[in-house]
Amino acid sequence: MPKIQATELHKIVSELLSAAGADERNSDRVAEALVSSNLCGVDTHGVFHVPRYINEIKEGTLIPTAWPELDTETPTSALVKGNWTFGHVVAKYSMEIAIEKACGQGISVVSFVRSNHIGRLGEYAEMAADAGMISQIWASGYGVGMPAAVPFGGREPFLHSNPIAIGIPGGDEPAMILDFATTNIANSKVKIAQNRGQEVPPNSLTDEEGNPTTDPSGYPDVGGLMPFGAHKGYSIMLANEFLGRVLSGADGFVEEGRGGAVMRNQGVTMLVMKSDLFQAVSEFGKSSDTLQRGIRGVAPRKGFESVMVPGDLENKARSVRSIDGIPLPEDHWDALIDLGNELGVNII
Repeated sequence: MPKIQATELHKIVSELLSAAGADERNSDRVAEALVSSNLCGVDTHGVFHVPRYINEIKEGTLIPTAWPELDTETPTSALVKGNWTFGHVVAKYSMEIAIEKACGQGISVVSFVRSNHIGRLGEYAEMAADAGMISQIWASGYGVGMPAAVPFGGREPFLHSNPIAIGIPGGDEPAMILDFATTNIANSKVKIAQNRGQEVPPNSLTDEEGNPTTDPSGYPDVGGLMPFGAHKGYSIMLANEFLGRVLSGADGFVEEGRGGAVMRNQGVTMLVMKSDLFQAVSEFGKSSDTLQRGIRGVAPRKGFESVMVPGDLENKARSVRSIDGIPLPEDHWDALIDLGNELGVNII
């Protein structure tokens, strides 16, 4: 398994996207987002997706030179149209607006539509936390064109993985970053298992009868993703559908031939608030640190080295991979080499 330094991997991804038709600011931003995901150990949202994006450029569902714009706004809210460019570009643009409005008004809500795949939601929660902000991110709408998740008690897919992220800044401690799909397994992890001929963990997928299976070979044509936590995870998944797609009005911004079946109805909502709404920043930071340290101080049970706070794994991976390089699975690295040969980009 090759190890690539983050700066080198950024350069490779940026050059591949540019060769496929992206302009410099878009290719640089997408490379930043994908490499940062690999850097913090979330390889399912990293450079693994480059072939997908380039294929979407070829198909015309993604416009690699477009830039997002404001559709409507108030002092505390905004609706952003992504104009079908890279989702990482739209999401960062939208979070920057949300942070700016929250700085002035204390709290803000920004939704965006007409966007492609936005990658790791935790990145945008980290942006808010770095600005001293608490954030919630709700992303949904993916099941309208391609149902993939089976609602609790059902046998047919209707919704999708509908990820959420929550970020809470710390004081001296790092921010707590919660980021997960509302299914037991992310869609991208199923795809990776398929590509490698592997099984998925129990209670991740259903078969055509709605029964649990570990065989991903028929997905998404057969069966569907299972919500985590039975009826509780399903309820959060459904709430996400309202807070993301429905609240943003994403269905009214669908355009023929754009976004593809999964992304054309995507609606993402970002709720951002100042951590000092009710107390000084310093006091919030102290309380946040005390809580985190208390959690980490809980004695671990057998089989665990320690009790962690959401975001600890990513921080640990980031510190190691920033020095040692990013270990890329052979199939991910080979896919980049193949793209380089196809597009005339010298990778090795």
